[in-house]
Order: sequence, then C-alpha cells, then structure tokens
Amino acid sequence: MHRWIAPFADLLRQGMSPEKIALTIALGVMLGVTPVLGSTTLLCTLAAVAFRLNLPAIQLVNGAVYPLQLILLIPLYRMGAWIFRTNVPVVSMHGVVALIQTGLWSSIQLLWVVTMHAVVAWLALGLLTTALLYAALVPVVGLLWKRGRESGVDLGIVPDGDGNATRTKKDGEESPKAPV
Repeated sequence: MHRWIAPFADLLRQGMSPEKIALTIALGVMLGVTPVLGSTTLLCTLAAVAFRLNLPAIQLVNGAVYPLQLILLIPLYRMGAWIFRTNVPVVSMHGVVALIQTGLWSSIQLLWVVTMHAVVAWLALGLLTTALLYAALVPVVGLLWKRGRESGVDLGIVPDGDGNATRTKKDGEESPKAPV
C-alpha cells in the first residue's frame, strides 16, 4: 500500500516548509468556503500561484472543506443581509427554490445581490479566521515537522530561513540542496 501512497504524499509535500503548509491549509479553508459556488478551484489556484504554494495541497484542502461551504452558504447569505440591512426572503433553501420558480432572470438578479452581500460577510469573517488559523497551525505543523525529522522520516525537503523549502540530496544528484 505504501508503494501507492508515497508518490501522492511526495507531491503534497513538494516545496513545502511548515509555514507554507500552514498557509496552504489556512487559505484553502478560507477560499474553500466562499459563498460563490463554483469559484473555489479558481480562487485556490490563484492563491497557490500568488503565494507560491503547492497547488495539489491547496486543492486537497479545498475539496475537504466543500461540505462546509454548503453548510455555511445560507448563514453567510443571512449575515450579508444583516450587514446591509436588507430583508430578503430568499436567504433560505425554500426561498431560493421559490425564487427560481418565479422566473430565472429575476432570480439571477436578486441572487447576485444576495451573493455579493454574502461575499462581504465572508471576507469580514474570512480574513480574521485565516489569520487565526494560520497562527494556530504554524506551531502545530512545525512541531509535526520536527517530530517527523527526529523520528527519521525523510520528508525529502528542508525549510530555509525564508519559509521556502529545498529538496535534500538524493543518490546520484550533484548538488546537496537543489531548489524545488
């Protein structure tokens, strides 16, 4: 079984330091619960490129929080309505279904406004949540990283002082630390 898991584990750890792993998880969670259905893959990809994070790892986190995105959708709609002091009956599943049955174009217009209000609520909560999650994850991931190194688990990478990771030398390679 290890033979099949090892390549995936290597792919997820590639180029990752403990700080980058913590940032990947924190951003993957925040971007994965955006109230705009269908946007999370693109948002996580853009974050991975912008912050030089591991794309498969952030997409794995994104997929893992998908149920949470659905659970938080209506509460974020309601919070957005509360922030903007609007009374929109559509902020329930029954309301959404009833709205769509009345007419597609009017549904799109109203849901667009409700969704943008929910995005403001998501940003307000998400920025704080991401910062707190990152701050909590850095020491935990660092500890796990250190324990893995002490137990002899070869992670294949070594963090440098800038939060980047370099791959350790393998047999037959010329340089001791080739950038990943």
